[in-house]
Formats: sequence, structure tokens, C-alpha cells
Amino acid sequence: MKVLVVGGAGYIGSHTTYELVRAGHEVVVLDNLFSGSTKSIHPKAKFVWGDIRRKSDITRILAEEAQSGHPIEVAMHFAARLIVPESMAKPLDYYENNVEGLRVMLEALIENNIKNVVFSSTAAVYGDPAIPECSEDDATIPINPYGETKLACENMIKWAAQAHDLNYCILRYFNVAGADSSLEIGLDKDQLTHLVPLIMQTALGIRDKFYVFGDDYDTIDGTCVRDFIHVTDLAQAHVLGAEYILSKGESLLANLGSGSGYSVKQVLDTARELFEVPYEISPRRPGDPAKLIADTSRIKSILGWEPKLDIKAIIKSDYEFRKKLG
Repeated sequence: MKVLVVGGAGYIGSHTTYELVRAGHEVVVLDNLFSGSTKSIHPKAKFVWGDIRRKSDITRILAEEAQSGHPIEVAMHFAARLIVPESMAKPLDYYENNVEGLRVMLEALIENNIKNVVFSSTAAVYGDPAIPECSEDDATIPINPYGETKLACENMIKWAAQAHDLNYCILRYFNVAGADSSLEIGLDKDQLTHLVPLIMQTALGIRDKFYVFGDDYDTIDGTCVRDFIHVTDLAQAHVLGAEYILSKGESLLANLGSGSGYSVKQVLDTARELFEVPYEISPRRPGDPAKLIADTSRIKSILGWEPKLDIKAIIKSDYEFRKKLG
């Protein structure tokens, strides 16, 4: 299949592009390089600079690929802004990029008769759930503009699918980390906010110490419990999702996580088995739920997908990638 990957120069988009190429698919990447890099684009993928908010950028690619005799069959969306604190400070920016950007993309796809869409969503749509293990049928009550915009996008896709006979695969991510086995790509950002990269930066001496925010939660060791998934496992799930909607003509909304929970302390202790990681216990951060884990039974039963890489593989790959970055 030929796939348009919008946001394919970013962290998850680039890893998905690598897995699409490995699976023998043809890939066209559209990215405005706001947070991505051309260094992250697979050499076998075609790159076109463009902005999701400009319909002409998308329609031009769709027309060119159609004229080649091998048109785009599936479009994947990884073009959202996704920093929760930033979304609180700049909500209008998030609505403009995330919601309006997707609206423009869907309009272009519909006008060009592209019927298959894969959308990168988030566990943030659940907000602060009453039950720690989230299933797809649980209430969606976001507590920040990032989660609100992602939920608005999900609903837009569903209504558009009903009106225009689209097939969609919406995947709600939990905590994604790690780097590709080639170490050619990984999470390469100046301002990191995720647990595993922060621990690895401490192990490499980039940070003086790692801070554990709260050790008095009602969990196994008092620290927050989260669901961690290796970015390669996540990327492979997107490939399966695209193949599924293209071949079956059916839609799917599913959680994407490991289905297992690790506390912050457990992740830290696993890293400290391999590296020296100075740390300090700090007060809780407001808004952190004690426990958040994905119920992954739906994606396993429909796509036959199972995560293959555990927390040690996540930690080691992220460390090796950061070490290579220098």
C-alpha cells in the first residue's frame, strides 16, 4: 500500500515510517518541520515539505501521487502539538493546529476520494479516570486542552466517516518511549518531559539528578503507576491498523499500551540496575493520577497485536540513542 504520513518527521511518525518501509509499503511524508527533522525521515520515503493547515499542500501531493498511477491509499496523522503544560498556556494554538489541521486534512482526503485514515490519539482523552485500567468504552472527560483537542479530532473523524464512507483506525496512546533498533531515530528534543528520557539524561550526566514527584500515592511503592510501550511496538501497531482498515473496510478505535503497569520507582530501579542514576523525592505534581493503565484486549483480539519489547528494552534503547547523540 502507499501511505501518506503527515507529521512523519517527528518521533512517532518517523518510527512508523521505518516500520512501514520494513513491511514493504511505499511512504510519502508531509511535514512542516515545526518539531520534526529531515534527519529522522527514512531514506526510502519521499519527503515533501508542507503544512497540514494548508489544503493546497495536501491536495498537491494527493494529485501528484494519483498521476503517478499509484495513488495514496491510507493517510496517517501524527501532526498534533502534544505538550500538556503548553496546551494550558496556549489553548488557541492547540485548537488551531490540532483540530483545524485535521479538518483541513480530512476535507482534502474526501475531495480526493481517499477513504482510509489512521489517527494518533492519546490516553489524555480519559482525563482522570475513576478506574485505573482504561477501556475504550470508559468516559472521556479530558482535563486539559491537549486532551480536549484530541477528543474533538476523534469525534470529527467519526462524523466524517459516517457522512463520507471513510474507514478509520484511532489509536489512544499511553506512555511511549525508546528508540529504533538501528539507533538512527529516537526522541531527540531539547525540552524533554517524559519519564524514561529524563532518567536516561540523568544516567548520562546531562542532568544532575532525577526527581520523583510524590511517593505517597496508593500504589505498590507510593509512586505513580503508568503503562509504558516501546515506540517500535507502537509503530508496528499502526502498520497493522492501516493494513486492517484497507483490507477489511472496517473501522477501529483501540487503546495502545503494554497492558501492564510500572511504578516510577520500578522504572527508576530498573534503570539503576544498569546505570548510576542520582534521584530525589519531591512533592506531588497537581493533576497526576495515581495509576493509569491501558486495557489492550481490543487491539489484541482484532489486530492480533502483542507488545514484544519490555521496560528494560525501552530503557536500553533510549540510553543508547542518547549516548549516540552525545
